[in-house]
Amino acid sequence: MAKKKFYVVWEGRNTGIFTSWSECEKQVKGYTGARFKSFPTKEEAEQAFSDELSQNNKSQQTGSNLEIDWNSISVDVGCRGNPGIVEYKGVDTKTGAVLFSHDEIEIGTNNMGEFLAIVHGLAYLQERGSDKTIYSDSMTAIKWVKQKKAKSTLERNKQTEYIWSLVERAEHWLQTNDYKNPIKKWHTEKWGEIKADYGRK
Repeated sequence: MAKKKFYVVWEGRNTGIFTSWSECEKQVKGYTGARFKSFPTKEEAEQAFSDELSQNNKSQQTGSNLEIDWNSISVDVGCRGNPGIVEYKGVDTKTGAVLFSHDEIEIGTNNMGEFLAIVHGLAYLQERGSDKTIYSDSMTAIKWVKQKKAKSTLERNKQTEYIWSLVERAEHWLQTNDYKNPIKKWHTEKWGEIKADYGRK
């Protein structure tokens, strides 16, 4: 049985959080400029919806327009279940060309995967002497990277040992390396799906 998902609609006939694809589809199908995304948990959906509303308010107050830095890389996760199978990749934001990826990890969480993807991106760019921007659509993962600590509640056991070992390695990298790369939130409601999206709705 498919895992339940939650759908955020930022632009559509009605906006908000919907608990089924059929309800989400009613809001976005045939709607010009529709912006929406699925999330594995209600909490992540609520956070994403409120984050974008807050960002929109700030933009309106300052009169600034959000611009995409095309000379950048974008990272995203493919997750089947949460916890569940996790994989991630980083792509060239302009062309969509895959720059790096990690094969399926047996058990992990969406946020852990997003965290690993950002750190992998930082290491990838450091090796190339690049200060390019990294885009992620996960505010949680961006926060973890800045804190140099992944605050996941996933139980550590035999099944989850591998992803936890990757997380610890990523944390160690953050604690022992400096980087100048900006890490920015990808604004799905304005720009559509992030270029590294796996297209799993």
